Amino acid sequence: MKIRAVVVGLLLSVLVGCQIIHTIVIGMTQPEQQRMFVLLSAEQVDTLSTTAYHNTIKKAESQKVLNLDDETLKRVRRITANLVDEIRVFSVDALQWHWELNVIQSHVMNASCMPGGKILFYSGIIDRLQLTDGEIAAILGHVMAHALREHGREAISEAYAAELTKKANGTLLGVNENVMGLSDSGVQYALTLPNSRKREVEADIIGLELMARAGYRPQAAISLWQKMAQHADQSPEFLKTHPATERRIVDLHYAIPKVMPFYNQAQNYSF
Repeated sequence: MKIRAVVVGLLLSVLVGCQIIHTIVIGMTQPEQQRMFVLLSAEQVDTLSTTAYHNTIKKAESQKVLNLDDETLKRVRRITANLVDEIRVFSVDALQWHWELNVIQSHVMNASCMPGGKILFYSGIIDRLQLTDGEIAAILGHVMAHALREHGREAISEAYAAELTKKANGTLLGVNENVMGLSDSGVQYALTLPNSRKREVEADIIGLELMARAGYRPQAAISLWQKMAQHADQSPEFLKTHPATERRIVDLHYAIPKVMPFYNQAQNYSF
């Protein structure tokens, strides 16, 4: 077994690379280079996450909890469309994604964006926090930023690499042929694991810029987190990570002046 584990480790060292992603971040005029852990191709991850997403949609349909409130669905889709209009700044590849959003009627306070632009929004977070459009945009910007920076792809790659190492029975061809064997539960698990501090900070700041470029007041991100602090015992799964609420608010206060020119430009353009 030790020999097989070593072989798998060697295979992974060959197969795993560092893909470079170019992203514009606030305060910069040149793309930032991001090195990312890669075991699965973007196409493989998109297929896995799309399957998991559609299975979730089917389950919601069978439980009769999918898109029950037409007004809420139109509202969240409209905000999403406004944000998607600005993604070209962050990822050229994301322009080719088939963006999709559905709302699940549930008391759960949650939202997620899978690789490839598949978004789930739970009505509980809107109802319990009485969210404004800007606060909804702040949540959408955050989860979309994770997708734009391919944090989900990296998380799924890490989960699959761990599974290969655990089983110690992968082969050079097996990694490619058996990748679709990663179950929906495995994809969901990888995507719901707490993100690292670095990933969370990136998602907060990129999400802030995204909402500003789309014409939503950046200060709405502050009021969102203030509301979150009042419901700390019911925090959404996607936000049960560090940094703490207080630290996030401080960081956002610091970043807001940097994104205000984008917001002002959007307002002038709208006018």
